[in-house]
Amino acid sequence: MSRNVRAMACTPEDVFRVFENGWLFPTWVVGASRMRDVADSWPRTESRLHHSFGVWPALINDTTSVVEYDPPRRFVLRARGWPMGEAEVALDVRPTADGCVVQMVEHAVAGPGALIPRPLLDIPLVLRNAETLHRLAYLAEGMAPAPTGETTAEAEPGTGEPSS
Repeated sequence: MSRNVRAMACTPEDVFRVFENGWLFPTWVVGASRMRDVADSWPRTESRLHHSFGVWPALINDTTSVVEYDPPRRFVLRARGWPMGEAEVALDVRPTADGCVVQMVEHAVAGPGALIPRPLLDIPLVLRNAETLHRLAYLAEGMAPAPTGETTAEAEPGTGEPSS
């Protein structure tokens, strides 16, 4: 079981906006290379997205399904990647004064990956999932609405100087 944690400068709702767009999956999940289909019911429990993983031309088609969806707190996925196997991935999000903290826990639940001793499997998973959370942060922070209450002076046309 690998465990990664990352602080993000956005709200839990911003993180869940990324989760809710299944077409973004290969953008933030390391290893997923393209989307083939996203269920209309995504991300409700038991819904699926169809993705490919690997590097072209050695792409493998498989699916990921939702085990638990409790926005803006918890998102649990069952990721299939046969012939490697299946993994359960839990993403827990909690608010902080500066944004939120996302914890990602992954463990192999079926297939050859489940037979690999934990310490050996955890090392590459921790490295991969650190990058996954890094990518998720870029998307969630980038999708966050601009802070309100800040005003910017509009420039006077043709001068570049603030208008009075």
